[in-house]
Amino acid sequence: MKKLTLLMLFLGFGFTAMAQIEIGLQISPTITGNRFIAENRYNFDNESNTLRLGVGVIADYFFAQNYAFSTGLHYRSKGGDISYSYTRTTGTGSETLSGQDDITVQYLEIPVSLKLFTNEVAPGAILYFQVGGSLNTKVAAQVNDQKVINGEKAIKRFNIFEADAILGGGAEFQMGQSTKLFVGLTYHRGLSDIDDYYEDLLGDSNIGLKNSSVSLDFGIKF
Repeated sequence: MKKLTLLMLFLGFGFTAMAQIEIGLQISPTITGNRFIAENRYNFDNESNTLRLGVGVIADYFFAQNYAFSTGLHYRSKGGDISYSYTRTTGTGSETLSGQDDITVQYLEIPVSLKLFTNEVAPGAILYFQVGGSLNTKVAAQVNDQKVINGEKAIKRFNIFEADAILGGGAEFQMGQSTKLFVGLTYHRGLSDIDDYYEDLLGDSNIGLKNSSVSLDFGIKF
């Protein structure tokens, strides 16, 4: 048992010595919108996508020359302008429930992904491809530019956690011995329902509202 423990420690120290960690800063102008899971009778529509911003730190942990685990901590704003219209029959005739909401939800995100790097495609330049996911926690929200609606905070309307799938790619440019600039394009596809409000309003538990966004990522690594 003691020999096995020593072997595991030796391998762990060896792996750490071989590995390389690159830490950096990132800014991400992001076009965001929403997707719906709902029957056509509710007439949900994504009226417009919105330009928002994300910022954060990243860490690429290289376990081989061209492969790295990537994580970090990002602050990102999501949401869009949506509308709905539903006419239902009542005991006295019919009523129409309709509205248009400009939704903004801000999240702290912890992404976990795999990055695959090419060899140099030009002097000092390499390409990378990224796939993974992200667990996000809401930190602020507003609807139609209001943080409080009918005496209740808008943030309470949204679910605490959100999960994303991440798919992207880009290029890195060596600017010095340990400094790199990068630019990339990343698609974030929301996997979880962010809001139970419309389920309660329209009386249908099958309604779902999810985020979708595309970000242009700029950053520097050290």
